[in-house]
Amino acid sequence: MTNPRGGAPSGVPSGLATERGNAAPSSEVSSMFDGISGVYDPINLLISAFQEPRWRRCAVALTRLRPGGRAIDIATGTGKVAADLHRRVQPGGEVLGVDISPGMISVAERRFNGRPGLTFVVGDALALPAPDAAFDAATIAFGMRNLPDYGQGFAEMRRVVRPGGRVVCLEIARPRSRLARILRAWFGGIVPVIGRLAGQGSAYDYLVRSVRNYPTPEAIAGIMRDAGLVGVTWTGMSGGIVTLHVGTVPSDQGAA
Repeated sequence: MTNPRGGAPSGVPSGLATERGNAAPSSEVSSMFDGISGVYDPINLLISAFQEPRWRRCAVALTRLRPGGRAIDIATGTGKVAADLHRRVQPGGEVLGVDISPGMISVAERRFNGRPGLTFVVGDALALPAPDAAFDAATIAFGMRNLPDYGQGFAEMRRVVRPGGRVVCLEIARPRSRLARILRAWFGGIVPVIGRLAGQGSAYDYLVRSVRNYPTPEAIAGIMRDAGLVGVTWTGMSGGIVTLHVGTVPSDQGAA
């Protein structure tokens, strides 16, 4: 059903943003991801021009996790990042994947069933189902732009990571270089087409809008610092079409 005001179809997130984060209610985001859970992985691979596995590997490497470590992956989706983290912390390590979409968690549980120490739960990124300082690292890949409060998202990641541990955020970025602008033009044109061919046109229209309204890399770095993370850096990849942000939980948790 089309929104009479010319926005997204009724019940589909708008992709617009407030000063704090994504303007859409979390219930709409959850429902949308439930609907695309069955086609999410192959479409992601296609719209990333088959770069998504490389981006994911880089994000996991930046955690600096070691065997026996513990990690949490927020907005885990179908669990690929969580599974990569789990491989990195073996033997003896544990990984928790959290996502607001029951449909996504169901896919992840089926796909990675039987891996000791790899657990998936439905949960809110703004109120993570984990105690303070429980993990050595926290990751979020292509999920921060879906949160209604970016600062609270990073603050929760800081809360559940031990002092000295790392917070890693992988996200689609605004174009800077000529190559990135070309890739963004391709992204903005092809993604809705692929979504419509998969029967999920409105969801992938949302993807384009949410990327357009996501803050600049410099702004995200500032939000991470405001959330109490230190040593924040960011790196562009594939011509700047995506960015990897990294911050560290201060050794003195009272530091900002």
